[in-house]
Amino acid sequence: MDGLLKFITCGSVDDGKSTLIGHMLYDAKLLFADQEQSLQLDSKAGSAGGEMDYSLLLDGLMAEREQGITIDVAYRYFTTNRRSFIVADTPGHEEYTRNMAVGASFADLAVILVDATKGVLIQTKRHTRICALMGIRDFVFVVNKMDLIHYGQQQFESIEKDIRKFVAEFPCHTLKIIPVSATVGDSINSRSDVMAWYHGETLLEYLEQVETIEDKSDEKKFCMPVQRTCRPHLDFRGFQGQIESGNISKGDKITVLPSGESAHVERIYIADQESNRAVAGQPVTLRLDREIDISRGCVLTGELPCKVSSLCQVKLLWMDDDSLYAGKNFILKLGTRMVSSTVMKISYKIDINSGERVPAEQIFKNEIAVCEINTAERIVMDKFENNKVLGGFILIDRITNMTSACGTVEKVLNRSENVTWQELDITKEIRAGQKKQNPLTLWFTGLSGSGKSTLVNELEKRLVSAGYHTMVLDGDNIRLGLNKNLGFSRQDRIENIRRISEVAKLMNDAGLIVLTSFISPFEADRQNARGIIGEEFVEVYVSTPIDICEKRDVKGLYKKARKGEIPEFTGISSPYEVPEHPDISVDTSVKTVEENADEIMEKIQDLLNGCK
Repeated sequence: MDGLLKFITCGSVDDGKSTLIGHMLYDAKLLFADQEQSLQLDSKAGSAGGEMDYSLLLDGLMAEREQGITIDVAYRYFTTNRRSFIVADTPGHEEYTRNMAVGASFADLAVILVDATKGVLIQTKRHTRICALMGIRDFVFVVNKMDLIHYGQQQFESIEKDIRKFVAEFPCHTLKIIPVSATVGDSINSRSDVMAWYHGETLLEYLEQVETIEDKSDEKKFCMPVQRTCRPHLDFRGFQGQIESGNISKGDKITVLPSGESAHVERIYIADQESNRAVAGQPVTLRLDREIDISRGCVLTGELPCKVSSLCQVKLLWMDDDSLYAGKNFILKLGTRMVSSTVMKISYKIDINSGERVPAEQIFKNEIAVCEINTAERIVMDKFENNKVLGGFILIDRITNMTSACGTVEKVLNRSENVTWQELDITKEIRAGQKKQNPLTLWFTGLSGSGKSTLVNELEKRLVSAGYHTMVLDGDNIRLGLNKNLGFSRQDRIENIRRISEVAKLMNDAGLIVLTSFISPFEADRQNARGIIGEEFVEVYVSTPIDICEKRDVKGLYKKARKGEIPEFTGISSPYEVPEHPDISVDTSVKTVEENADEIMEKIQDLLNGCK
């Protein structure tokens, strides 16, 4: 046996991926008796006119069988006399590209199907690019449905030429192109008499003998992302994780990143057994000879092969229904670390068909782009080609917790390598204590005309009268100064809120109570502000209905928006996302300004008096 081969089948919709694998398993007699009997019965009741429908072996969902398509990823394990296999059969529909990417993330080799009657399609190219993005370097292109073109050698050679031309732009270790008929079974498990002109291996023969590019993780430097700290009792503290590369022995010196502190390995446990040595792929518990602050997300290394940074250039596959803008905030998961991050810049997107770099201000679903990402903290990362674990990531939407993108680190940037936060002797706590108050940011959000500025003005007068030190950041005032270079596009609104959040945080550090008055229509932006400002953030939703706001229309903005003179006006031509769980909610159409101010003062009294 030549070891385990994990491969993926992908390609455009209806290219015959499930049928191909199903026929391979059936002809190789790799099915149990009940599976074979079930296939025969299901085929009679299916949509194949009573003929054997091999795709039913992998399409298990009712919706898949009804529509005759693959929706979810189907994993199948099988073994021959020469090798063991795990295959991920993935969907071809563009709608389910997310599922295809999941399958590609686990595979060592890609079997990409091409319909002989259609040739290389856009979805074929998209799937190939995604496979390359996920680090796959071994490709098998299967030109299927040769029976429908009467096994024409000339047509096959024309498609083969197109494939080789397209694949030439990717880093490729092995490339094989095989003509087959998944329905009839030609060149899958056995040679075909009708394609005597093809002298290469059958698909199964090739998969049994192909040598994929080896990771050789055991030959690299030691690297282990920490998953958890184990503290069963006071006399033991161990650090658990899986060794991703290299090996470790008792007495070896290790470095902890990002702190850079060093220690020696005192004990190694594999499961509950103590060992003198552990290698790549093994989950271990390491005990060190000295106490170091280590938690989930830290990385233990033999030397310093990885980099610590907060900025990187990445290539990503955007999978969200909403488009990606520069300035959007996410949770980035890389290795075992999860950290707040922002897409600072969209460098370009990649044309699926030609591979050309296309300038873009936003990225839409299933597009591939190169971006710059900034993390809230310096984390351990590396180029994907050097370290798949510390170079591969996903972006998680802060509101829905859905995975919005997956990608790889192309380059670790160190533009701020020589810039560090200057620790000062006079701290935020000292400044706040001097003012005898707790610093807060009262973030007022609501539609234009809801009464935010009026309410903020009234509240500040009360706070100052009570002896508190305050500062108001008003939307219009800020746009006349600090943010005068920003417009009202979604990208500019995101940047507007980010800058205000940073200013509010600095004012909180000065010990001040900050009151902001901004429409801030998007929940993601408000959550980003909360993430920047921290525990001092208090969201106040002024929930005045839009009809009341429009009646007031002090600035005449709603009238202009109705006439189309103001594009992307919140509430008219641009949405306002209502806060789901605001800390405080008031309505100026129900109560007077004074009554609302009384209510807010009552609710923040405990926060104000924490230090007074």
